[in-house]
Amino acid sequence: MLRAAGVGLGDEVVVPAFGNVELAEAVAMAGALPVFADIDPVTYCLDAAGVEAAVTPRTAAVVVVHRFGRPADIARLHAVGQRHGLLVLEQGESEAPYDEIAQRRERAAYLDAKLRGVRTPDGGDGHTYQQYVVRVPGNGRPDRDAFARAVRARGVDCRVPVKTPVHRLPDFRRCVALPETERAADETLALPVDAALTKRDMQRIVGACNALGGLLQPAF
Repeated sequence: MLRAAGVGLGDEVVVPAFGNVELAEAVAMAGALPVFADIDPVTYCLDAAGVEAAVTPRTAAVVVVHRFGRPADIARLHAVGQRHGLLVLEQGESEAPYDEIAQRRERAAYLDAKLRGVRTPDGGDGHTYQQYVVRVPGNGRPDRDAFARAVRARGVDCRVPVKTPVHRLPDFRRCVALPETERAADETLALPVDAALTKRDMQRIVGACNALGGLLQPAF
């Protein structure tokens, strides 16, 4: 994708650190240097202001990744690209059938209404809930990892969506300030919203999380 777009040796490409390492590896394989920008704390996608701050005379492109079923603010990101003459590429997520998305949204709405002690996702326009990602801040109370272990012990298959941001990995370690990326990596937890989940399954998720919610209050 990058080589075909003319990106190569000596170029810089702005990418998110909150995500998989494969994107940074693809930039490096094209001969370019991945430069990490911070994310928007609501969408978990690249933040336009963060991208603008990361642009240098060597920047050739920005790769925007739509995350967890919530689209990035692509209009603002394209505006940054136009101001600086950058190529803005999008990396989407696999599309699910409409019926499956509708069922995910129904389950997400149920969790939004029932969960206590965690910060539920901001649905926003077009959210398809490929993952239902909550925040479990520490603040001196049980942190995300402890919360996840306790929820799994109650039979809920939750997962940490991004265990280590790419700029923390040895091959791409950068001394760069990405506070929202760091916070999201430390606090986010994905709860199930699969279309196959029954009402009893959903009740189990809520019960498991809310049994710990009292330990987290006031969460914010």
